[in-house]
Amino acid sequence: MATGSTQPFRPAGTSTIAASTNSASAALVGGGSAVLVYNSAAATAYFRLGAATGLTALPSDTPVPPGAQMLVDGGPFVSSAAVVLATGTGMVYFTLGDGDTY
Repeated sequence: MATGSTQPFRPAGTSTIAASTNSASAALVGGGSAVLVYNSAAATAYFRLGAATGLTALPSDTPVPPGAQMLVDGGPFVSSAAVVLATGTGMVYFTLGDGDTY
């Protein structure tokens, strides 16, 4: 691959977390080192990625605005995600895969 080239995101599996103002976590499914986070809730979602189960997300973690998505490099060992919402309840989707452009 040439320097500066991009690879389209290739999804491998999606985990859904029913989020609220209390932190919730789930194991990621599929494989890869990139994670596409989609916040379908009406409030800002704050997420954390890691290799351990039982992660806890805090309002100081990475924010994703309502209706927005964010592609992040989670690294080769990411296997869990946690999320907490600023207010209310809603669904947040974590899609594991490879690539750097969505």
